[in-house]
Parts: sequence; structure tokens; C-alpha cells
Amino acid sequence: MKREIIITSDGSTTIYLPEWNERYHSKHGAIQEAYHVYIKSGLEEILSEDISILEIGFGTGLNCFITLLESDKRINYVGVEAYPVTKEEVEKLNYVSELKANEFNTVFDKIHAVSWGEKHQINKNFQLTKRNQFFKDITDENKFDLIYFDAFAPDIQPELWTEAIFKKMYTALKPNGILVTYAAKGEVKRTMKAVGFTIERLPGPPGKWHMLRATKK
Repeated sequence: MKREIIITSDGSTTIYLPEWNERYHSKHGAIQEAYHVYIKSGLEEILSEDISILEIGFGTGLNCFITLLESDKRINYVGVEAYPVTKEEVEKLNYVSELKANEFNTVFDKIHAVSWGEKHQINKNFQLTKRNQFFKDITDENKFDLIYFDAFAPDIQPELWTEAIFKKMYTALKPNGILVTYAAKGEVKRTMKAVGFTIERLPGPPGKWHMLRATKK
């Protein structure tokens, strides 16, 4: 499927899929969305000094990169992606310059350069494992404090927003673990509730009224 690099409203890049008319991030701002949904509503809610994170839809590596930038805690980060971005696409992403994080340029490159399927020490506090797999094949149990659920929209890929998938997410979380996502549709909320999650509807990032945070009680 054809993929194009485009600029979002906050100046940061994302990937656009013309065939689906879908973007990897919000057209209103990739970086703004990532900070609002995953950092402020997710990472900052975890009080532990050792945090295990599962990202559903590793994509451009933006969520991974800003997690590394924003946390001084020990992070074990697992990113799941069925269709990894190419080296050529990575070279066109402008997150380092837009975040004014030039001293971390080699870190962003390393995030993408390290091999899939193995655990890598990105810096002294950040371990990364990238898994090239489909979401339906996730089998982790009671392992993660936090899930970044960043799949394509329910209208585009409804099979990624089913009860079966969210049951896997619920199982993968530790007790009191949380899942955050940009989506806020009633159907998504009901599906999460059906597998046992307690749901909060929170203010969304620019361009969206709401987002969801789900807790495993």
C-alpha cells in the first residue's frame, strides 16, 4: 500500500495512506496528539519507578521517542507493528527538529535501527523490544503497567477494535494497569467495558472532543 510523508498542523510529520484516506496521527498535530493522549493521560498517571509499556501500533516511533524524552524512570517498552516503516521514511520524519531534541538525534535513529524481536538498551533507563507481529497474536499476561493503543481508526480497521483484541489488552495489563487511546466512540467504550475495563472519557487532543482511558480493576 502506498504511503506518503505529510506535515500536520503543528508542523510535525506523519504518514498518510491515500488508499484509505487515513493518517498515522491526527492531521491537527502528530506531536500534540502524542503528548496529550499518551504522555499526559497515560505515562504521567503511572507512579512506579519501573514502568512496562506496550504500544499497539509502533508506527513512526513517535510515542516511543517522546516517552524516552519525557521520563526519567526506568522504562521497558514493547512496540508491536505488523508493517514497519522503511529507512527512507524514517529519514523524512522531523520529530527531532520539531521537538528541539537535536542532542537525541542518534537516539531516534537507534530506535529505528535496532533489530526486531530482541530487547535493546537504548539508554541507561530505556529498554526497547520491537515486535513485528499482528495484534491478534499478542499473548502477554499481567505484564504491562500501561498500553498505548494507537491502532488505525475503528472505521478503517474495525477488526482491531473487537472484544477479542481488548480481552488480550486486559490480560496483558497488570492489575490497576491502564490503556489510553485517542478513540472515544460509544462502541469502543462498550467493547472495553464488556471485557472488564473501567472507562473514563477525557478531553481529547486538538481536533477531538474526547479520548478514552481504561483501567484494569
